[in-house]
Amino acid sequence: MTMKNIFKFLFAFLLALPFYSCEKFLEREPLGNSIYIQGPSDTVYKTANDVEAALAGVYSDFKNEYWELDYFVNGDAQSDDAYAGADNPANFQIDDYRIDATNSNVSRDWAYLYGTIGKANVVINNVEAVADPVLTDQRKREIKGEASFIRAMMYFQAVQLWGDVPLQLIEVTTVSAELLPEIYPQLFPAKESKEKVYEQIIADLEYAAANVGATALNKGFATKGAANALLAKVYATREPHDWNKVSDYCDAVINGGYSLLPEYDMLWNNEHENSSEAIFEINYEGNNTDANWGASMFNGMDWKKFNIPSNDLVKAFDDENDMIRKNASIVFLDVTGKWSDNNWPQTHYPFLNKYRIYTSPSPQNYIIIRLADILLLKAEALNELGDVGGAAALVNQIRSRVNLGNTPASTQETMRLAIEKERRLELAFEGHRWFDLKRTGRAIQVINSAIGADGNVYGYQLTENGLVWPIPQSELDKNERLTQNPGY
Repeated sequence: MTMKNIFKFLFAFLLALPFYSCEKFLEREPLGNSIYIQGPSDTVYKTANDVEAALAGVYSDFKNEYWELDYFVNGDAQSDDAYAGADNPANFQIDDYRIDATNSNVSRDWAYLYGTIGKANVVINNVEAVADPVLTDQRKREIKGEASFIRAMMYFQAVQLWGDVPLQLIEVTTVSAELLPEIYPQLFPAKESKEKVYEQIIADLEYAAANVGATALNKGFATKGAANALLAKVYATREPHDWNKVSDYCDAVINGGYSLLPEYDMLWNNEHENSSEAIFEINYEGNNTDANWGASMFNGMDWKKFNIPSNDLVKAFDDENDMIRKNASIVFLDVTGKWSDNNWPQTHYPFLNKYRIYTSPSPQNYIIIRLADILLLKAEALNELGDVGGAAALVNQIRSRVNLGNTPASTQETMRLAIEKERRLELAFEGHRWFDLKRTGRAIQVINSAIGADGNVYGYQLTENGLVWPIPQSELDKNERLTQNPGY
């Protein structure tokens, strides 16, 4: 930090301090990077109700634009499973691997993820100081575990999107000239290595797994199963992959009371919410204050929708003769006279079909993690550990539900491709494909080989630099300690 910036920072805060000092802490919203002003004798939360309300506020962020829309754009439209659709230039950039640092989706996703991280930090760091006897020590640990799970989920999204990112774990509570050297790096953090971010994600999830409940009111809350599932996914993504850890955490989930629904379409017909297969599921009531507007972004005839299924994915379903999952995932309609698209004819135009209640106010839930994902991840771990037969048994379990025969894969290399294909068809439009291709090192080869409407290569030109997003220009402008990612 330069002396010039120290003075600029101090001057701005000292000017503002008189206006902040008379306000109670709980009446303040985060300013920038989770800045809070409080007196030295204050505590953040006074009662058990205060803490529970704060935790509910952290959970409520699963119903913001990131999780209702952008999560699926990032995981599916950024892959070979879907085209951007609609008419948003920021989404076109993501779909075509032409993202720049001023992309509005990139900046808003950074803001959403770090906003939730900031809220979680306040709960994690202050729950234990609450003196209300109603709040037992066990409940304090549960609350801290739930907030830690959410923080880990947000950082896992961030590190996959941007690579090295700032690691913010505490909130600023007091501002003074004496504390300036200490708090400046907290307010304007530099990037930390991916390795350090993953270490924190794992620490948060281990704490969550040890302290949250085995069950909850519904699958929208942190549970031991959800923490173990996310740990399995983290160890499969972090370099180098730890397949023994992946296998162990998958086993903890598989043995945790979950089971596959007997029919694939039961996952999507909205008659089996929070089912035995769901591990983490965002729940909506479908009223004026708690509705999923994101579902209307993917289906409906009123305007051209986002995340249009790709020709390459439809071909993959057809080549496998996988009609059960194809029909559950995609519906073809006639949009003649409504809009045109270079990728599909108007008379046979595809929409996502997994999120079927799209009229407002929608009660459509989103399943973020489910057992089939974990079974296939376990198969991947077994295959990498040399147990091709064990991997085949799990893949065949998934295939049998949709009336497909056993996988013909019999070697480690062919099994890798079989699992990749199975994950694609099983988990289409659930936000996984792009991140699967990245973590397996297959993104560039697969994306650049995707076929288009005419059966020829579509023409994507993904490069190594395109595997991570640029740091938002708006963040670089206000934080000179941040550095841009290569290629942007």
